Amino acid sequence: MKTAIEQWRVFIAIELPSNVCKRIADHIDGLRGSVPDARASWSREDNLHLTLKFLGDIPIPNVEQLSAAASIAASKVEPFEIFIEGCGAFPLKGQPRVLWIGIGDPPSKLSELNRALEDECTNAGFAREPRVFNPHLTIARMRQPRGSRQLAAVHKELGFSREAISVSGLAVIRSELRSEGARHTVISRHRLRLS
Repeated sequence: MKTAIEQWRVFIAIELPSNVCKRIADHIDGLRGSVPDARASWSREDNLHLTLKFLGDIPIPNVEQLSAAASIAASKVEPFEIFIEGCGAFPLKGQPRVLWIGIGDPPSKLSELNRALEDECTNAGFAREPRVFNPHLTIARMRQPRGSRQLAAVHKELGFSREAISVSGLAVIRSELRSEGARHTVISRHRLRLS
């Protein structure tokens, strides 16, 4: 009789500076106060990150291969700067289901890092993400339609003024789903290539 291989829910992301997480948390608090009837799952300040690749459940023995692939990808790109700016909702038309804050990548270095990561993960035997890379910070997932349009409108109206972020590495992170929300644990960190 085969025993099931234990799995971890894993993703690769850029960690955000604490001052940026605090600004986003303040934005979220403002939204929650403006539309208290809206039902949403809100991102917690300590879980805010920029996802580069979500892998879902993978066997624990494969986590080491994933970390090695992330390390190789990181070594191919020099540190760069992105900015966080603007607010929106998905889908673009119809009932909002996700609220997000935008990511600007003027020199396309973030896209370059994402391509390197997809290539190295594919080489290591992990599936390539079929969707086009669309970087954003998810701050809420709507649980009910009631109040979601009003919440999305307030979110866009409040806006989020530009904040520059220096990117010097990425992290492989485990996500454990719990009743009080997801708990994230960094498995490994990988620095970008020093020039």
